[in-house]
Amino acid sequence: MASTAETRGVTRAEPGIAEVLGRAEQDQVDFVSMQFTDVMGIVKHVVMPVAELEEALTNGVWFDGSSIEGFTRIAESDMFLMPDRGTYAVIPWERNGHATARLICDVHKPNGDPFPGDPRGVLKRQLARLAGLGYGYNIGPELEFFLFKQENGQIAPLPHDKAGYFDVSTDLASDVRKDMVKALLEMGITVEQAHHEVAIGQHEIDFRYADALVTADNAITFKYTLKAIAQKHGLHATFMPKPLEGINGSGMHTHQSFYRLDGGGNAFVDENDPYGLSEVARSFMAGLLAHARGMASVFAPIVNSYRRLVPGFEAPVYIGWANTNRSALIRVPAVRPHKRVATRVELRCPDPSCNPYLAFATMLACGLDGIENKLPLPEPVEENLYHLTEEDLERRNVGTLPSTLGEAVAELQKDAVVREALGEHIYTHLVDAQKQEWDAFRQHVTAWERERYLEIY
Repeated sequence: MASTAETRGVTRAEPGIAEVLGRAEQDQVDFVSMQFTDVMGIVKHVVMPVAELEEALTNGVWFDGSSIEGFTRIAESDMFLMPDRGTYAVIPWERNGHATARLICDVHKPNGDPFPGDPRGVLKRQLARLAGLGYGYNIGPELEFFLFKQENGQIAPLPHDKAGYFDVSTDLASDVRKDMVKALLEMGITVEQAHHEVAIGQHEIDFRYADALVTADNAITFKYTLKAIAQKHGLHATFMPKPLEGINGSGMHTHQSFYRLDGGGNAFVDENDPYGLSEVARSFMAGLLAHARGMASVFAPIVNSYRRLVPGFEAPVYIGWANTNRSALIRVPAVRPHKRVATRVELRCPDPSCNPYLAFATMLACGLDGIENKLPLPEPVEENLYHLTEEDLERRNVGTLPSTLGEAVAELQKDAVVREALGEHIYTHLVDAQKQEWDAFRQHVTAWERERYLEIY
């Protein structure tokens, strides 16, 4: 979310059915992919011939949800998808074969009510709550990723290059990223910049911030687009948080602000505050800090997430905030005095394996809890938190994020605000899925353990 950001993020107008049908005809589309996500953020779809598009736009698409992660029991499996007409886009890498358009859908129960297990619906409910207070929610995430080589069709555990941050001569993926950017632009996503990241084989492509729902749709699209383009180059793009030991993992730093729906500008700005933060912004940050442990399993949802959240690799683990200190959980990026309109807060702990709909919804709910209860914001900590002793951290009342998925799930179960934001359906299925993953991990004996203990014991 660049410092040149405007006050109000991009929202999306929904065209009429006739307009979408006309665009599909003009684009010579053969098929339409009706997309949605499961609880863990994995994209699912139903593909239909374009001749069925008008019926789908009018009455939705029925499907069996009983086999989708976190959806329904077999006894209640029928539901339908209602396309969001504003999400129409032609999939670029399928233009020269079976030309296919994409529509992102909301999931409904047979009686027409929104399905409580639809992650997109969870975010829409929180945005409606915020709109009732007179605000909109801008989000700008930075999704880092790795490119790995493929050998004989299999992913090789070898980074594609040996380059570092912003390198040029050793950056072997410059053209790959350009193809990725081109595909994203064709999908309607405004890209601001692309570059090599700190770790070998690691990259970042930043797309323009927008209203939270548009951004969540873009984040889902971003991930499968990059995977498809990488595949065309014989590579594998992964958003796994920590694919390699001893180097930085991939984060999803998330920039956030409110805009006033009456046109009054950025609600996070106060020119008279030393950090340029309004009381709304301060209370929002206090809410994020207060619930950081409770929402950890949403923004860091898999076992591997906690391999990234360790000291020493630019991933924040200490629950504090600062202006320039990148070891803090929340950072208030500096903006030029004449660009106060771009004031925002950056939550640095999420990773790109998360479901963005659920992550953004819980961030918003926790921030709103801070606002509604006027939670006080602790003093900032500008020193490098990794250099403080345990005694220093305890004296300053600086907590830490959970260190394992198991610990994070236990914290989620204690946080009523996050649970309510997710809704009982998604909360139950998310906890069940993560407990199963944690139990499977705890039962696994690793090569590290055998190397360390087999001979000694």
